[in-house]
Amino acid sequence: MRKITVISMITMDGVMQAPGGPEEDISGNFKYGGWTVSYGDELFGEIMQEEMKQTDYLLGRKTFDIFSSYWPQHAEVWPGINEGNKYILSQTIENLDWKNTFFLKNQDDIRKLKQSEGADIQIWGSSELIHLLLKNDLVDELRLKIYPLILGEGKKLFDDNSVPAAFVLTESHVTSKGVIIANYKRAGEIVTGNVEM
Repeated sequence: MRKITVISMITMDGVMQAPGGPEEDISGNFKYGGWTVSYGDELFGEIMQEEMKQTDYLLGRKTFDIFSSYWPQHAEVWPGINEGNKYILSQTIENLDWKNTFFLKNQDDIRKLKQSEGADIQIWGSSELIHLLLKNDLVDELRLKIYPLILGEGKKLFDDNSVPAAFVLTESHVTSKGVIIANYKRAGEIVTGNVEM
């Protein structure tokens, strides 16, 4: 079975929209695109290079539109995204010109993909897709980059429909610019109890 890993840059209030540039995703009149740009350092770059090694990818339609218009022309920066298999969840896309791109219709197709043989699967961007996966307990790992910012608006990583789930921290770093890099692995059910006073 393949592992599904969400890789996301988020603010302290959970916003994940348009981290890379002002025009990346302006939906909802979002005006803070490119909010990650001033926070890079050597450690962050090393971790990103490791995560950008070739694997398979699962993308929502909007992220696919953004990625497919940019990454084929910038293969030297991220060769993995061009060479890896890309699975797109959409009921509207029919023309998939980006090489190694395949089409999925619904969450049953995602379940079949997860159960198949092959490389582990990364999700970048794709807030609506992530919400669907969290609602159906299909996320095995979260790799979060938490930036010291509050934006107050924008697409968020989590919504109110996620299945309650416990995770365990498997790796963490803090960059020189205050970005917390935290990797969490799925770890069973929620444990509740009473706090002893």
